Amino acid sequence: MRIIIAPAKKMNRDLDSLPPQGLPQFLERTERLTAVLQSMSPKELQKLWQCNDSIAALNVERLRDMDLRRDLTPAVLAYEGIQYQYMAPGVFRTDHYAYIQEHLRILSGFYGLLRPFDGVTPYRLEMQARLSVDGHKDLYSFWGSSLAENLAAETDLVLNLASKEYSRAVEPHLPPTVRFLTCTFGGLKEGKIIEKGTICKMARGQMVRWLAENNVTAPEDIKSFGDLGYHFSPAHSTENHFVFLAEKKEKRLLGKEESI
Repeated sequence: MRIIIAPAKKMNRDLDSLPPQGLPQFLERTERLTAVLQSMSPKELQKLWQCNDSIAALNVERLRDMDLRRDLTPAVLAYEGIQYQYMAPGVFRTDHYAYIQEHLRILSGFYGLLRPFDGVTPYRLEMQARLSVDGHKDLYSFWGSSLAENLAAETDLVLNLASKEYSRAVEPHLPPTVRFLTCTFGGLKEGKIIEKGTICKMARGQMVRWLAENNVTAPEDIKSFGDLGYHFSPAHSTENHFVFLAEKKEKRLLGKEESI
């Protein structure tokens, strides 16, 4: 089993907690992206990144001094979003780290596909960014089938805990021999399952932690997840789509709604 998750926009450098265990597998492609980004003006970069002036200035500076091979942070410790806060990898046990290094993969518009202890440097580049590179109109085209092929070479089961922006870089390219199992975390509203952004990120991170703590490798065992007030709903699930519904008393759904 390989678990795929999205990255986070906010990143940090941590050179002290744990050392990286290698470089990203698609580093040559990342170097190509770096060269293209470094050829762009600050104004062009801010338009690409769709961010405010202070975030743009920070990332222009990062890009100017970027070194992809030195002073790196393990990927799982580099991202600071809500999903990673709930995963809380900084307090994992040694066996939990071993589990995620084998089973967890982080999708990235900049690095492609990351193992948790691949060394990375802070960057800003979302998968849906409209960046033209070497004749490719965007990053989905740039990465093509390579991420899916890498996963398919390692497993016949991909557990999808990524957002649609990132999972679409993998799912269309997987061969039929690989099962693609998506987990949805939501609540019922007028008979429809509604996902809300913030709590979905919380639940995805919490599930990664729960999977590592329980050393889960069989898809049927995933149904036992019950953290944050969620429970598996057989009535709303299918073979390749597991739905977890929040108990009414636990519902504090925040953020943007996404009907599925």
